[in-house]
Amino acid sequence: MITLPAIRWGEPYDSLEVDTINHFATGEPVAKVHAVGAGIIKRDAKHARTARRLLQAMSPAELIAKCKRAGELFESGTLPVGDSQQTPEDFVAIQSATTGMPIAMCRANVTKNAFVLKNIDQILDALTRGLDLNILARGYGEEGRGVTVSYQSQCDALGAVLPSNSPGVHTLWLPVIPLQIGLVLKPGSQEPWTPYRVFAAMVAAGIPKETFCLYPGAGADIGGAILSSCRRSMIFGGPQTVAQYSGNPTVQVHGPGFSKILFGDDCVDNWRDHLDLLVDSVYRNGGRSCINCSSIYASRHTKEIATALAERLGPIDVLPPDDPNAGLAAFTIEGAAAAIWKSIERDIDDPQTTHLTEKYGPRLVEQGKIAYLRPMVLHCATPEAPAANKEYMFPAVSVVECPQAKMLSSIGTTLVGTAITNDENWKRELLASLDVDRLNLGPIPTPKLDWLQPHEGNLIEFLYRSRAVQVA
Repeated sequence: MITLPAIRWGEPYDSLEVDTINHFATGEPVAKVHAVGAGIIKRDAKHARTARRLLQAMSPAELIAKCKRAGELFESGTLPVGDSQQTPEDFVAIQSATTGMPIAMCRANVTKNAFVLKNIDQILDALTRGLDLNILARGYGEEGRGVTVSYQSQCDALGAVLPSNSPGVHTLWLPVIPLQIGLVLKPGSQEPWTPYRVFAAMVAAGIPKETFCLYPGAGADIGGAILSSCRRSMIFGGPQTVAQYSGNPTVQVHGPGFSKILFGDDCVDNWRDHLDLLVDSVYRNGGRSCINCSSIYASRHTKEIATALAERLGPIDVLPPDDPNAGLAAFTIEGAAAAIWKSIERDIDDPQTTHLTEKYGPRLVEQGKIAYLRPMVLHCATPEAPAANKEYMFPAVSVVECPQAKMLSSIGTTLVGTAITNDENWKRELLASLDVDRLNLGPIPTPKLDWLQPHEGNLIEFLYRSRAVQVA
């Protein structure tokens, strides 16, 4: 069994309160984590300035070089994690054991996180839109137009309350250290492994350990204390979390994506040419990401599209997590999958909705205390159907019949929108839509992100404010 201490500005800390993380299937304990209370977190927050000063003592170029090395170590090194020496194989095995994700999916997320670290210079160039990082480090500078520009950091350390469902979300906070800002992290209760391994990799690469805090554990007060103690924080959660922090400028909320594919009238007759793209957008990463497609909109052929998707996705079954073909993750909280399926059944009862994967066997697969949900395809006759714009943590998609002229007023919040069209007038409307965050013009799968473009909730705009500085 592995023991993970809390990390208080780089120092391991054993607390009196110890939580246990169990194997998702067997219930066997696999790790103990030392959880701290809100009081300790608030006291530690007073020392965030020290973390920033240590990072400011190093140039952006130095920190970038060390992050690149950390990416190599994260991907292929043996690193000290808790009281163990962890190989990459150990990492994916224990991550799968506590989250219920297939090992192949865990490996894919290792590659994704390592890519961001190893290409951190290009990532930061995208996030800053080409700004010289030395201007951020100094606080002001000349960007080439004969005008002094200034950017002021809004915090000494970024707080982050992290989830357990998709390790890919860690790419959103990985660029913080080379921006000379510390990190205060609450790892997911079932997936502390990525934050701890990133911490170990960065320290081994030469980044001061005193720039990190990691507070593991399942207590809700941990996340609350981080959000109230850090001047800038990010949190991941469902619609309730989004609503709770809506309008709070100090908290960046990452919730459901409701990502969609929209067929223009000029291309929808050729929908069969894009069937592989549709399947990939729904199924990749086990359907667990906010960038997975949850709705497909078209003005016609919608029943044909839904039927073809059901033929491809419906037969996919549950496989053991070590099977290389496994693509579905377990719901590890007892009763969670059954509750989700019960909610879906209410939507299916709506007369505007047809369940196309029903004939391929039951969608809910219960295995003792855990359960799986197999891929689901619904057809919605109108955007008003209750299932039209829902999102779930498994491969589930609604194919919605809707005139092109009504689509942009019907789709609602959309993190990634892929529009398959050559209609220049409609492209202009899509570009003007305030509901679409990341827009793909053309046949691009929704989970395919270009890391060399600014990402969801641009980090630079969140951590810095531009201001006027005049230098005599």
